[in-house]
Order: sequence, then C-alpha cells, then structure tokens
Amino acid sequence: MSSPPVCEPVWWREPRARALATWGVVLVASGLAHVAVWGALGGPWEGAVSWRKPILFGISGGLTSLSLAWVWSKLPWRRGDAVLARLTAAALVVEVALIDLQRWRGVASHFNRTTPLDSILYDAMGILILFVSAIAVDLCIRLFLQGVDLEPDARLAARAGMLFLVVSCALGIWVSVHGDVRVAAGLEPERYGAAGVPKFPHGSVIHALQWLPVLAWGAARAGMSPRRRRQIVTLATAGTLLVLVYSLIQTFSGRSRTDAEPASAAILAAGAILLAVPAAAVAAGWIASRTATRCA
Repeated sequence: MSSPPVCEPVWWREPRARALATWGVVLVASGLAHVAVWGALGGPWEGAVSWRKPILFGISGGLTSLSLAWVWSKLPWRRGDAVLARLTAAALVVEVALIDLQRWRGVASHFNRTTPLDSILYDAMGILILFVSAIAVDLCIRLFLQGVDLEPDARLAARAGMLFLVVSCALGIWVSVHGDVRVAAGLEPERYGAAGVPKFPHGSVIHALQWLPVLAWGAARAGMSPRRRRQIVTLATAGTLLVLVYSLIQTFSGRSRTDAEPASAAILAAGAILLAVPAAAVAAGWIASRTATRCA
C-alpha cells in the first residue's frame, strides 16, 4: 500500500513569513477600512491631511509585508532571520499606525514639525522606513547570491521586484530629505522644479514585487512552458523599468505626471504595452486552460 502524498506547507506558514503575512493582511484590511471612513466622513483625497494616506499606506504597507514574507520563505535560513522578520513586520505596522494616528488627530503625518510630538512621530517614521529599507537591501542581495527555492521565471520576478523595491526605498528617502530641505527654506515639500512630483517615481514601481511574481504565478497556472513564462516576466520587467524611467524624467524635468514631451510619452507608451501584453497573454492562457479543463 502506497503512503499518502506529503503536502508541502504553504509559504505564509513558514516561520519567518508568518508574522509578516499575518500583519500584512491586517494592514491591507486597515487601509480598506479607512475607505469606509472616508466615505462616511468625506474630505479631500489630496492634501497633507486626508484619508488618502491611511488608505494608501495601509494597503501598500500590507502588500509589501506580504511580499517580503514570500521572499523570505524562499531563501535559505540564516541565523537571526526569524527575529528580523518579526521586527520588519513590527516596523511596517508601527509606521502605518503613526500615519493613521496623525490623520485621526487632524494633522499632517509627513514634513510636520509643528509641535514636539509631531516632530518625534515624523522622525520615528523616518527611522522605521530606514530599517525596512535596510532589510529590503539585504533580502535583495541574498536573492542574487544564495540559492532560491523558485522556478527560473519566479526567481527572475522576485529578483527584479526586489530591485525595484530597493530603488523605490532609495527614492523615498530622497523624497524625505528633499522635502525637509524645502520646508526649511519655506517652500512646499512635495515639489521638484516647477511642477515635478518627487513621490511619483517612488511610488511608480514600489509594487513591482507584487505584479511580477503574480504574472509568473499566473503563467504557471495557465500551463505555459518554462521558456514562455520567462519571456512573460522579462517583458513585464522591461515595461516596469520604462515606467520608472518615465516617472524619473517627468519629476527631474520639473513636469507633472501627465505633462509629457513626445519622447517621454513614447517611453510610457512602450512601458504600458510591455506590461499589458504579458498580462493579456497570461489572462488568455488562463481562460483557455480553464475551458480545456471543463471540456475534458
């Protein structure tokens, strides 16, 4: 009599991933809950004091926490990993909690040194983000230097996604430093040049660590060959890079997100196509595979 098959544990139950995955779900739920709060209480979407920040930081922080959990679960064990993973989860939770607190107090969460408390909270957020950024750099290096428990296409997606996350973290640090300098000079913190938006490049690729692995996962579930799956991820990675280039051009030329010269508009269009085509191919493959399964 043959023994029953052994089921491998899912990634979010891996000891290093558990806290990050659990709190990631909580943070996403927090962001979604603030959508309801915004709907009930109203108020502007943009601005230093708006419900946009609890919503976006909750969802974004939660997705980042979940993705870091997935990456950590695929890396070989290293001494101290479990503690570092829990500290990373705590840093993300406290960061979002402080942003939520400031919004519920009715004051700005960023570039706010109006009172000693505001200054302390703002500095605390900066320290927490520096810690998470350092963790992201460490995980990115390990993805490239250590063996990873992933198929080639998923490994490419993880490495590219982590690189984009590290770039986004570096740009986020620059956004903070640039904003503080402008505030000290009596200027609006969230501007570069005439109309550039510093947070635009920071946010443009911060979630590549979600959409690239999801494409790889979807291509595998659609039954695509390993070669085809790698092509899918490669094209999407190139598209993501072009989106980042476009956002950098717009910001550092002092232009708004949509005020594009023909050349930069062409870069954005190419990036959008390189992202849309793989996504459409995966969707079509998945639909075809489900149809074939039902007809079998």
